[in-house]
Amino acid sequence: MSPTWRGLLARLGVAPPRPSLPLAGYEPGEAAAPALEALSDADLEELNALLPWNCFVVDRRGRRFGRAAKTGKRDTPQPIPDPRIAALDVRFGLSGKSVLEIGCFEGVHTSALCAAGARVTAVDSRIENVVKTIVRCAFLGHHPEVFVCDVDDARDVIRVPEADVVHHVGVLYHLVDPVEHLKRVAAVTRGVLMLDTHVARPEEAVDSLASGGETYRVRRYDEFGRADVFSGMSSHSHWLRLDDLTSVLRRNGLPDVEVVETREERNGLRVLLYALGPLSRASMRGSGDIR
Repeated sequence: MSPTWRGLLARLGVAPPRPSLPLAGYEPGEAAAPALEALSDADLEELNALLPWNCFVVDRRGRRFGRAAKTGKRDTPQPIPDPRIAALDVRFGLSGKSVLEIGCFEGVHTSALCAAGARVTAVDSRIENVVKTIVRCAFLGHHPEVFVCDVDDARDVIRVPEADVVHHVGVLYHLVDPVEHLKRVAAVTRGVLMLDTHVARPEEAVDSLASGGETYRVRRYDEFGRADVFSGMSSHSHWLRLDDLTSVLRRNGLPDVEVVETREERNGLRVLLYALGPLSRASMRGSGDIR
């Protein structure tokens, strides 16, 4: 199904067809989840149907928890932990640290952060995602603090707590004003920000964004709004150029920025980076709480 047709269906409130997937027979997951594993197949089927899941994980009995979004999008089991979280843990050590997750979606990353021994606060703009995150984490044996926060509203982001580590994946490129958002996020990052986002190539940045008294060249991207759970909350978003993104972080208290990976994806160029504050890499790794 083309993006154009997906957008039309979203605006009409019509969900795209989901692939029919078996309940069992998958490669068993590695994470222990006694509450989930204790469910009968019938109860797990009911749990999978109770909420509009858009991704799934697999328990140690090889059974599906959740559903696929659509063919070609999260229609395979999601790993716990995600490789980016595993690498973050190796690099900086998550055990005992406070972690703020911006954009918890359905709790797959949230549960992995908890399993690494972090004290997790997770937020999302959609109450649907908050509910699904709480339910998924509970059945996987974790109980993070989760609440609704409009991450595209800098005034609302003030409510999020400071954290040693900020996990920020798949959110920034859905925002109308990513500059003001990054300033607020930098202000609550005590140690390291892990940011995974699309960015605009210079030749794509043909529009402008005025923010904080400055003007940035950006790529304007059409969103489907609240009608599509994979979209931003507004009708459009702005993608920053990488140089501007890193400059905003450096000017707002995260001077050490390392681009770990760049990759081509269906919608454009995407980067994974770490941005550190004044704390040294050595002091972050395995040292417990950073104050």
